[in-house]
Amino acid sequence: MARYAMVIDLRRCVACQACTVACNAEWGVPAGRARTHVHTTPLAGTFPNLRMSPFVAQCNHCDHPPCVDACPSGATFQGPDGIVRVDRGLCIGCGFCVPACPYDARFIDPVTKKVDKCDFCVTRLGRGQLPACVTTCTAHAKYFGDLEDPASDVHRMVYLEGARRIESPEVAVGPNVYYLGTPEQLALVTTHFAPRRPRTLAAGEAWGRLARPLVLAAVGATFAGQAVAFFHQLRQGESDFED
Repeated sequence: MARYAMVIDLRRCVACQACTVACNAEWGVPAGRARTHVHTTPLAGTFPNLRMSPFVAQCNHCDHPPCVDACPSGATFQGPDGIVRVDRGLCIGCGFCVPACPYDARFIDPVTKKVDKCDFCVTRLGRGQLPACVTTCTAHAKYFGDLEDPASDVHRMVYLEGARRIESPEVAVGPNVYYLGTPEQLALVTTHFAPRRPRTLAAGEAWGRLARPLVLAAVGATFAGQAVAFFHQLRQGESDFED
């Protein structure tokens, strides 16, 4: 079984946003949302020795994805190929997985009200195609393949060329998007885009939040039913009096 990963070469990336546009077009991502983001670090150093770096962010398909544990419906799951996916038929739009992602790679689609994110273009993979962002990258900065295949580009870049994960001592969940770059670039990216601690709810609190709207709806329905019955009885009583 393949174990998929992506390598992004920051030395090649020109921050053109072609990958974001291609992804949005491929999957019909609503305006104002994106599965792939291209950022730029702030300038560092002193003039004239200034430096900065592009940074491409997306779902990292982590070895230990916090979003899977945060999902109360089982809609977010990880396949044996390492790809973290979303079953929209099971997604209830609760959004608990969104703050659970330490890379801020998930969002609620304002149209479908379901969670969305990068899934490594799993549908395209099934057709023998590369992810849309890899195919479209004008600078050839994105590489995708089987991390466990010694003949793949990603295997070579990770195990022989030293592509690295963007992690921190506090958050080490095994992201499977790796980065190549100069030491200065990697230092800037790690400083400005390090993962944050996942924000997750305990199971009891999560289900409590889910149940609260249902309870309120039930109470409202009960009150409305009682009100209808009261006014019906009142009207019936007036009719009896007139007779």
